[in-house]
Amino acid sequence: MATGFIGLGAVGAKLAGNLQRNGVALRVFDLDAAKMADFVQAGAEAGTSAADVMAACDIVITSLPSPAASEAVLLQMLPEMGPGKTWVEMSTTDPEVIQEQAARVAAKGAIAVEAPVSGGCHRAATGNISVFCGAPRATFEAILPLLTILGRQVLHTGAVGTASKLKVMTNYLATANLLTLCEALTTMQAAGLDMATTYEAIRVSSGTSFVHETESQLILSGSRDVDFALDLVMKDVGLFQSLADAHGVPLELSPLVISMIKDGQARFGAQAQSDRMIERLEEATGLSVRAPGFPQELVDDEPPARGAEVVVRREAV
Repeated sequence: MATGFIGLGAVGAKLAGNLQRNGVALRVFDLDAAKMADFVQAGAEAGTSAADVMAACDIVITSLPSPAASEAVLLQMLPEMGPGKTWVEMSTTDPEVIQEQAARVAAKGAIAVEAPVSGGCHRAATGNISVFCGAPRATFEAILPLLTILGRQVLHTGAVGTASKLKVMTNYLATANLLTLCEALTTMQAAGLDMATTYEAIRVSSGTSFVHETESQLILSGSRDVDFALDLVMKDVGLFQSLADAHGVPLELSPLVISMIKDGQARFGAQAQSDRMIERLEEATGLSVRAPGFPQELVDDEPPARGAEVVVRREAV
């Protein structure tokens, strides 16, 4: 099947690169033509627009920065959609928006799939990221060979909309964890603890997490460049809050998380990296929360491998 990829940003370029390295012939498009150059040099075809990619391909994957960008691209692709066409949306988007978009795609006789990813840009680069897929089971099985190139663990979440709900949940949890780590690291620094020892104490304890083992390293090295900006954080935690509001869940921590991220944006800018949130506490205390020996950038040291479906544990009936 001819495969297209639209959106070659921080995550999209890495996802598309995994497909290309594994022998999937691609037709690519990005508003920034320079981002297509490496793919074209490696053998990809250059699309001239989102509509052109959809017209030429059976499956088109998109990785875009916002629901608004997703909608703009979909509007271009819709006239070229019909039976035999599949759109795989890998952006983190609004669950209600993707459901409404999927209905419009279905009205054209085509199929819409959501497949947001989780695990960070460094794992997207190796194909070791996780993929949540919302789609009918038959559609999921049809595209699973592509998804297992894109990610190490592929979870079928149910109907379209379920994957987006789970993705914004995980990003909310990651954000809350980042903020608690900022407080923990700063407090230990203030209390005179060695920061490298503090890092290891968290890592080997019940307090550890994926966020600690990634972003804490960039905080301590002073790099603070996790390749995920505060505007994207705000989008995701806002979507999670909206989901809770829609279902009448009276969240207490989430509004505080949103308030803290807004303060970070006001101080450092919407495009500032999320791990700069530590600097709010550094400014308040006059401390520098750093330690020698930590990396300036994250590298996934797990060898790339073909992914597989995550089997959901269910009680036998």
